[in-house]
Amino acid sequence: MAYSPRAQALLSLPLIALLTACGGSREPVSAPAAPAAESPAPEWSAREAEIIAAFPARAATQPVDPAMEARIAQIVAGMTLEQKVGQMTQAEIRSITPDQVRQYYIGSILNGGGAWPGMNKHAALADWTNLADAYAKAALATDMAVKIPLIWGTDAVHGHNNVVGATMFPHNIGLGAANDADLVQRIGRATAKQVRATGISWAFAPAVSVVEDQRWGRAYEGYSSDPAVVAKLGGALVRGLQGELTGEGDVAASVKHFIGDGGTFQGVDQGENRSDPAKLAAVHGAGYYAALDAGSATVMISYNSWAPGGTEPLGKLHGNRALVTGVLKQKLNFDGLVVSDWNAIEQVAGCERDHCPQAINAGIDLFMVPDNWKTFIERTVADVREGRVGMARIDDAVTRILRVKFRTGLFDKPVSASRLTGDASALVDRPLAQEAVRKSAVLLKNDAAALPLKPGKRLLVVGKSANSFPDQAGGWSITWQGDETDNRDYPVGETLLDGLRRVYGAENVTFSADGSAFAPGKFDAVVMVLGETPHAEMKGDVRWPTPLAHGLQYPEQAALLGKVSGRGVPVVSVLYSGRTVYATDLINRSDAFVAAFLPGTEAGALADLLAGRGSLDFSGRLSFNWPSTPCLTTGEPAGEALFARGHGLSYRAPRNTGKLVETPIPAACP
Repeated sequence: MAYSPRAQALLSLPLIALLTACGGSREPVSAPAAPAAESPAPEWSAREAEIIAAFPARAATQPVDPAMEARIAQIVAGMTLEQKVGQMTQAEIRSITPDQVRQYYIGSILNGGGAWPGMNKHAALADWTNLADAYAKAALATDMAVKIPLIWGTDAVHGHNNVVGATMFPHNIGLGAANDADLVQRIGRATAKQVRATGISWAFAPAVSVVEDQRWGRAYEGYSSDPAVVAKLGGALVRGLQGELTGEGDVAASVKHFIGDGGTFQGVDQGENRSDPAKLAAVHGAGYYAALDAGSATVMISYNSWAPGGTEPLGKLHGNRALVTGVLKQKLNFDGLVVSDWNAIEQVAGCERDHCPQAINAGIDLFMVPDNWKTFIERTVADVREGRVGMARIDDAVTRILRVKFRTGLFDKPVSASRLTGDASALVDRPLAQEAVRKSAVLLKNDAAALPLKPGKRLLVVGKSANSFPDQAGGWSITWQGDETDNRDYPVGETLLDGLRRVYGAENVTFSADGSAFAPGKFDAVVMVLGETPHAEMKGDVRWPTPLAHGLQYPEQAALLGKVSGRGVPVVSVLYSGRTVYATDLINRSDAFVAAFLPGTEAGALADLLAGRGSLDFSGRLSFNWPSTPCLTTGEPAGEALFARGHGLSYRAPRNTGKLVETPIPAACP
């Protein structure tokens, strides 16, 4: 079922009267969605008009503030071209100094995955706040007539995940299984506090990808294959992150990645979405309608390309004016800023990392050019002077950037003035993360009431993932891919092994990563923890024709499970994964099987659930189909589902699953 946005006629907002600008020049300022802000009314081709018509008209989220718009117009009119393009530039902290921010009038910086102050993975909180303050002061030390504050963006996608010591919450796939909007909103509030503690005020979240193929390496960033769930939870996270936008614990959200990244053919990262316009609007647009209704200040554009119906390639989204301007800015009435993704403009035909007039003309306002920011400024200035980009388009981009900076209170109060800046306690919310872990786990099998495992049992815990923070946290954890880390990088939290020791007593829990300690009669139960290697975009793809089977990807884990199963001792398997994956062979060799997805830093909370402590029970339900074959042909068809979306068992309603029909796993799919 697709999300149904408010259906309203596209409002035609009048131009604000021409305002007297600094230096005597007079320039028009547009209302948020008026096309005249960029150029005279665009002449869309018949095909572009058809695409735009497929999307619902949407009313503006908030009314125009004439006083704010007048102030923005005065600032823009008083800026040089170089200053304007500087505001449109986002550089990465590894490639720019505070003094260069001052010198080049830079409007934004970011820290990418695996970037920290001084490139010190264990940078202290004071290192983050000092660097943020240095950049902020540099932006206000330019020779501009009106000083424009800087905005720093960060990938805080499951908590402030780049910061050692910050609580990390379950990834979106787990939160989709919890399907609790209030929980997601509270996680948004907690994440915003973490981000503000480091002196940063912009989070690149939420992802509202409607994931259609679990082969995609970013599948765990999607809440569900159901657009309605994606819309509900995406909107909730925006509300949690942003609050009132100007509060000391509020950050700007960036709903991403516009549009269709979860629906690429065979799940290829940055690949081709072949949806027709109606499906693109109804399915892949659902999360954006809800996020914009919730007031998302910014939108990030996607790497993927689009070929409607698989027959008419329209190129990369970063160069698609019909979608960025025609749909997002005009039809959906979005008046905030549109930001590009990391070096994404180079994928637009005819463009390079530091040069893409097509993307500017398409409607992108702020350009994430992490390393090549200096030549981007030079070449963009030349594009304007030589007529490849119109000044009206530049002014519209800067207007939108300033609008977000005004709305987020950056002109009124420096981020460093927040009471949360430098507050280490704001980085940690273990109880909230533990609640999320318990609500997001899905019980797929529980034959002969193998669970709950009552306290007092003697447990053998096998599988290295049982004692691995990297495996339970997944990608976008300390580093971009979540790799090149170990337990020493996670000073706050609890592994499942430590949680089992806490619940059952250390004397009753034996850890044997390779299962060599197993002996019949010595243990009451075996807890087998299976886990994927941490991954993010690109590296996480399972490319066709490789079967999507956990046992094939990790044969040593399948062999370990075979070593302890069928030996007269109940086996409870827990799987850490960023996707639903063929695991029928593993499920059949387990008496109970739990899909824990990627629980974050508090996986130990699963131990309370396995024990059924107090009134705890499994409430998580699959937000994606669970495949019955390792060679899914397209998306997630119901006929190939071992467990359908919405499936999940509980202690209150016990049910035996029995032996499931296994599909042989080929070396390659036919």
